[in-house]
Amino acid sequence: MKWSASENALALRALVARNCKLFFRDKGTFLPSLLSPLILLFLFIAFLGNVYRDSIRSGVGSFPVTGAEVESIASGWLVSSLVAVCAVTVAFTANTIMVQDRAGGQADDLLVTPVPRPIVFFSYFLATYFVTAAICFVALGAGFVYMAIAGWHLSAGDLFLALGDTLLLVLFGTALSSIVCRFLRTHGAVVAIQATVSAAYGFLCGAYIPIGTMTGWLGNLICCLPATYGTVLLHAHLMGGAIGAVGGGDLPAAFTEGLKEGFDCVISPFGSTVPAWGCYLILALACLLLSAVFFGLSFVGSRRKGKRPARLDNPA
Repeated sequence: MKWSASENALALRALVARNCKLFFRDKGTFLPSLLSPLILLFLFIAFLGNVYRDSIRSGVGSFPVTGAEVESIASGWLVSSLVAVCAVTVAFTANTIMVQDRAGGQADDLLVTPVPRPIVFFSYFLATYFVTAAICFVALGAGFVYMAIAGWHLSAGDLFLALGDTLLLVLFGTALSSIVCRFLRTHGAVVAIQATVSAAYGFLCGAYIPIGTMTGWLGNLICCLPATYGTVLLHAHLMGGAIGAVGGGDLPAAFTEGLKEGFDCVISPFGSTVPAWGCYLILALACLLLSAVFFGLSFVGSRRKGKRPARLDNPA
């Protein structure tokens, strides 16, 4: 039976609402996902803040810079790094609903209904995106409070661009985690993958350590990963105003640009500087490619024929 577009839309809406409710009702999953970015922000401030402040003072050299200016730049780095990491790590946690449905048998119930198989998969994708975006915006809001205390240098344009950067990175995290979780069958596997991603992703996307401080081959390797460009965009929009305000904005342009490049507001893989529009293009193409792979898996599965009911882990 072929459903109409309106029936598919109603089914999709109901399934997305159902998946979101299941996530938020599971306090054992929701609360750690919500609190972990806030705890990570506190740990960043408490243990890494001085490291970044010293790096900023070293980068400024003999140019005059006040403690408030240093604090403002450091806060922008910390918040942008936090959001860049959470946009991907939280997405893996939000995708546990798809795996839990497979493990608990709810997947079978959904896939033997008249709802088209791609709609079921799309509902998981959208629910993961909405949940991850909501938690990342909470983390970003807490970060804005910290930045306001440290010294606010964001323009309205930078603020909206940072929100857009977050949404684009959440889309990347959703697509990546959906592909990985598509092949997982147990909650323990999701936890293991999520722990691995949480431990390694911050280094792989250039969130914890400036790429300029890495060895040449490692820095170029990290520049080959699309998530790095999302981190660079967040750095540029959350730190650019503070860097431009150093010394009352009267410092030489070459020095200001050098400081931005030193703290990954600008990225130059293999010696070629990538403009902001290029960063957006690379990240957007990566999102489209990963999303196409995930939806391709669901569409291919929906065309297979067999005698047994279709399953998420064994499409037939």
